[in-house]
Amino acid sequence: TTPTTETTHTFSKHHRIKIKMATTGGGDTQQQQQQKQQHTTPQHKQTVLDLGKYIDKGVRVKLSGGREVEGILKGFDQLLNLVLDETKEYLRDVDDPLRITDETRNLGLIVTRGTSVMVVSPLDGLKEIENPFAVAPEEY
Repeated sequence: TTPTTETTHTFSKHHRIKIKMATTGGGDTQQQQQQKQQHTTPQHKQTVLDLGKYIDKGVRVKLSGGREVEGILKGFDQLLNLVLDETKEYLRDVDDPLRITDETRNLGLIVTRGTSVMVVSPLDGLKEIENPFAVAPEEY
């Protein structure tokens, strides 16, 4: 019989695969072993948005329905479910519900469902600019 080596790869606490490879003579090079593993490893879709670089950093999130929250990104998944800590919600103007005010309320640790996330933007480098398309009010 030919000697075999068995390798176990764990993708998450529920997904684990075992790979048995026959070793012959001098054995495969490391590159050949990696190529074999790539062909046996299940392919996962990659997300367009890489939020990993914003972990433990401040983000502002616009949600469907017009709500806006700001907090520290603690986690996310492929469905864009977000975990935010030290979160505060920006309240809407009583007279104009489409307008967000500077008034906030603290929410603490929250989980936002990915289906309601519309925009995720980092806080560093975020600044408000004047609307270039706004018509200046005419003086009479």
